[in-house]
Parts: sequence; C-alpha cells; structure tokens
Amino acid sequence: MSKMTILCIGAHPDDVEIGMGGTTAMHTKKGDDVYVCSLTKGELSSNGTVETRQREAEAAATQLKVTGRYQLHFPDRGISSDHHEYIVLLDMIRQVKPDVVFAPYFEDRHPDHSACSELVRQAVFDAGIKKYPEVQHPSFKVDSFFYYFINGFDVPDFYLDISSEQERKEGALLCYESQFVLQAESVATPLTEGYIESVRSRDAMFGKQAGVRYAEGFKSAAPLVLASIPKRRA
Repeated sequence: MSKMTILCIGAHPDDVEIGMGGTTAMHTKKGDDVYVCSLTKGELSSNGTVETRQREAEAAATQLKVTGRYQLHFPDRGISSDHHEYIVLLDMIRQVKPDVVFAPYFEDRHPDHSACSELVRQAVFDAGIKKYPEVQHPSFKVDSFFYYFINGFDVPDFYLDISSEQERKEGALLCYESQFVLQAESVATPLTEGYIESVRSRDAMFGKQAGVRYAEGFKSAAPLVLASIPKRRA
C-alpha cells in the first residue's frame, strides 16, 4: 500500500488527540505523513495559558510522532470563513496535499467544534476551486473527508482498531496536564472530572461494537464505496 498523507484539523489544541489520537499514532507508525492543525490557541480555556497549551501541544505531537503541526490564529469562539485566517487554512490544505482530511463531527456540545466542522468542509471544497482568489498554492482536490468525535458520538460509519495504540493516545492526552489534571491553581471543569477515563470508555465501547479491544469511530462526509465485500469475523 502506498504512503498516505493525512491532515487532522481541530478547533483547539487537544481536539485531534481526543477524537483520533489512536488513529494518528497508528498511521505515523506505518510511516504515513500525518499533520495536525489547530485553528485556535484555546485562549478562552478555563485552565492553562496560551503558552502552556502550545508547549503541551508540541509534547503531544512528539508523543504521536506526527510529521508536522500547524497552529492557526482564528479567535477562540470566533471561527468563521469571514476571518482572514481562512485563506491561510485554504492555502495550507493546498500545500500539504492530503489524501484524507479529518475534522470534528458537527453534532457536538461545544460550538467551536461545530464551527470547525463546517469551516473545514468549506475549505476542502474551496481548495479544489482553481480560480479561488488570494491563494498562493495551486488548487488541490482532497480524495476523502471524514469526521471524528470529541464530546459526543453517533453511530459511526466505520471504525479503526486502535488497540495497539490506546496507551500512546492516552499518553498524548496526558501531555495536556493543564486541561485534564485538576491542580491547585485550576478550576474544576468537565475536562478535569475524569475526562480521559470517559474517552477510554468510549473507545472501549466502540471497540466492543467493532469486535476489538479499543476503536475510534468516524463518520464519512460522503457515501463509502468498497472495492469488494469485506470480511467480518462472527
């Protein structure tokens, strides 16, 4: 199988690790090029400074061994295609030339996750428009676009077995100590109240549905077409 280029986009640092850290680790281990992009710096987060979260994001990227990490400058709670950073996002997609793009699933309790989902959907489409103005790199059509889950979940269109990478995924999440560990100077939030354990439980539930120990579930932006009937163990 030929080498793949994968672009995983989230609204905040830690979104990709929550939703698809295992998949990211699995593909970097296979030798694929995997890039992670955060649209905002999460500057409105209840805990942690922007500087702290950037250090944590770099540590998580190292843990997952990603090819590269992009930090864009959309304002937290201000993700919109009207913002000037939209052109930067569009140009990044054209420059990376990903075979696959991932974004958060649009049904999520956090408005930024829903906004990120829609923004990336638009950007993937606009990346293929040859005459789109103000973009430096030539147009590029992304082959596949999928959604990962952050806070909520739905019935996935497909699962990926991350059993061998669950530990590395949780190691990447633990890099975000300011978000997931209640400290003396922090305030209690849903993220500090057993959030990593809840992510593990969801991965275990998806794994049970898929017949493996741990799995991550994904929705497809378009109908999936298979080359042949897949085998499924009983």
